[in-house]
Amino acid sequence: MIEEKIKKLGFEIPEAPQPLAAYTPALQLGDMVYTSGQVPIEKGELKYAGKVGFDLTVEEGQKAAEICALNGLSAIKGVINDLDKIEKILKVTVFVNSADGFTDQPKVANGASELLANIFGEAGRHARSAVGVNELPIDSAVEIEMIAKVK
Repeated sequence: MIEEKIKKLGFEIPEAPQPLAAYTPALQLGDMVYTSGQVPIEKGELKYAGKVGFDLTVEEGQKAAEICALNGLSAIKGVINDLDKIEKILKVTVFVNSADGFTDQPKVANGASELLANIFGEAGRHARSAVGVNELPIDSAVEIEMIAKVK
């Protein structure tokens, strides 16, 4: 059902992301699943690189955040096998590779937050942090980690 809703929204769950270093994409502890940071990689290619507010617009940052959120869901699916088992998205932390003086990190983070709310309804509304950083791995524009409660 959730994956059908994602398709109706014009997206798809990608193949589970491969780690860029020595970590696991997601880890389950009891009824909680924690993802590692996910960057906007589609089909093995970084889609959004550089600093938001210099190389990229807020809108491009939002698109990057959407891809990161979908990769996070893919990492969760890799642990629980079925996205319908997600009871609630609890927390989303969004790191934005920000140009000097850029302060619209919350607007960038809305790309992920709005997508998750559209997918899961009330269960997709979550606590969130939106953090501006100087650099991200592989010059990614955005990196997102999530915590989900599962059934």
